[in-house]
Amino acid sequence: MSEDEMKKLMDRVHVGVTSFNYNGIAVPCVILAEKKFDEIMAKVAGKPLSVDTNLNILQDGLGHVFVEVVLTFSEGGVEEKLLLYANESLEFFESLATSSMLALSSPHSQVGKDNVFMIQLPRPEKISDALDIIKKGLAAKTET
Repeated sequence: MSEDEMKKLMDRVHVGVTSFNYNGIAVPCVILAEKKFDEIMAKVAGKPLSVDTNLNILQDGLGHVFVEVVLTFSEGGVEEKLLLYANESLEFFESLATSSMLALSSPHSQVGKDNVFMIQLPRPEKISDALDIIKKGLAAKTET
């Protein structure tokens, strides 16, 4: 991966990630821009739906690991793509694997309290497999 490609990816990285305690479990949370969060909620709130969650892992073999999180909602025609830099958000993916849940929130919400959209991940084994790949990709940095 060239310096230019690395910079382009870093410029796309979503920085709003956190976690909160839900019944003793750390739940990873993606904080979306207020307008984006409101747009998604307007299309999906109150409807029975599923959210297909895919993690596309990009790595350069030098210890840089990016994960594109693709959320495809079964209602409202919503697809949200977020690029995360796993080097700085490993805890996010560990809590994703542990909780099998993902929360979406807005910057003005009290995280874990109100205005949070929770997604139950249907295939926890896929998250565990992705976490293993991420950790191996990050380990490449220490080996070089």
